Amino acid sequence: MIAITGASGQLGRLVLNQLLETNPASDIVALARKPETLSGYADQGVQVRQADYDKPETLLPALKGVKKLLLISGSEVGKRTAQHRAMIDAAVQAGVTLVAYTSILRADTSSLMLAQEHLATEQALQASGLPFVLLRNGWYSENYTGTAAMTVEHGALFGAAGDGRIATATRADYAAAAVAVLTGSESHAGKVYELAGDQGFTLSEYAAELAKISGKPVSYTNQSQADFQAFLQQVGLPEGLAQMLADSETGASRGELFDDSKTLSKLIGRPTTPISESIKAALAA
Repeated sequence: MIAITGASGQLGRLVLNQLLETNPASDIVALARKPETLSGYADQGVQVRQADYDKPETLLPALKGVKKLLLISGSEVGKRTAQHRAMIDAAVQAGVTLVAYTSILRADTSSLMLAQEHLATEQALQASGLPFVLLRNGWYSENYTGTAAMTVEHGALFGAAGDGRIATATRADYAAAAVAVLTGSESHAGKVYELAGDQGFTLSEYAAELAKISGKPVSYTNQSQADFQAFLQQVGLPEGLAQMLADSETGASRGELFDDSKTLSKLIGRPTTPISESIKAALAA
């Protein structure tokens, strides 16, 4: 059986949907803090179980009979190291034979704030003795296209990435990589996959693409890290999230969100989704 943590999240649901295309529902275990949010999958025959990172006693029962585990990184920045370790400990006790973890691009050398908890989790996996594979996901296209309509409406995009190229892919692309690793005939244990989109873009190029597709003018304004963080807080983001995003954008200016190995497209057997297609989908929604 294959289990997915964070199955009620955006990436988790995409993984579930893709697994259901080729695997019996009864062989899939969807783990969530609130199982009721996955009732639609339970109706299809998926085994929906409670797994709450903050309630370690729920984790071992949730992994009963599971052989492969997709550990999707948690969303609570600052708490993830302890939460992930609890799940890894449960996986050891449950006899899981492979853990796939969604890390971050070049976690072992990245200077991004976001990389710290991912690296700590990678180290915990190494220490656990479990067979594991690292899916070092790059930036999601949705990190930008999620606000595409608003950006077009205001005709202005703000950031701190300078001329740094960002190689994004969609959540569905990264979900496909996870499914390939979990269901493929070859062994992926011990492998590290640096995953990113086939083609990168600067934020100036992204703004130009927004303008081209929408038919409305969109300009990009580059800011310092401090000014961009202040801007994000001004539009309503919590200080911690604004700090993390501004730090990531500055990292992008140094090339930390770019990779041209095309490892992701090779793993999923098709090109990654171009940013233009993601923009079109976002503006049509």
